[in-house]
Amino acid sequence: MACDLALSSDLAIFGQAGPKHGSAPDGGSSDFLPWYLSMEDAMWNCVSCEMWSSYKMKAKGLISKAVPVLEVDGEIVRNPTVITDRWVDDGEIVYGEFKTGAEAKKGRELIKSNPTNFARLDEAVDDIVWRFTNLFPGCLMKSVDSVRAKKKFFWDQMKLPNRHWLAANMSGEAFLGFGAFNTKKITGQDVIDCVRYRQLAAEGRLMDESAFEEVLGKPKE
Repeated sequence: MACDLALSSDLAIFGQAGPKHGSAPDGGSSDFLPWYLSMEDAMWNCVSCEMWSSYKMKAKGLISKAVPVLEVDGEIVRNPTVITDRWVDDGEIVYGEFKTGAEAKKGRELIKSNPTNFARLDEAVDDIVWRFTNLFPGCLMKSVDSVRAKKKFFWDQMKLPNRHWLAANMSGEAFLGFGAFNTKKITGQDVIDCVRYRQLAAEGRLMDESAFEEVLGKPKE
């Protein structure tokens, strides 16, 4: 969200981790997305923690280009786990959505067993650099600054309360969420039991070590 222009490998995925892991996407996304997307899309992206493919990001206007990087038998192919060959299926927009079932499994195996080649991504970056090289530098910078200022306006409205909330939250839900994430190798899970956490909060339980033990994952045997 902080980039003026963004090019992406088409193997990249994008999304918010915050509400799932004890935080909120207040480092820019909650400021910018309501102005980039529809209010429904912005709300869903910020709170659902759903992952979006680079092709869905491109379709939503959030990146400039998704570039294939997977090399199979000497040919660079598009991400085999994402639908890129059709727009609609049974009345639903499916372009950029992740494949499911056997298709998804086959795609993951292709990615796992083949190398990446970033030549086309490098070329895409070079194209932008060369285009900018052939512009007046002062006019280019003024154009960038003029567009960037609109984004910074919304950032500036919330940067202080966001920072203060994030600091305060580090001793609350973030303490549990980050703890769960950091102990995944021990417990096998990177999230807390949010249902039990809500129950404890409704009961007025003190969030002490005994409460933490109820919601955090247990060490694997």
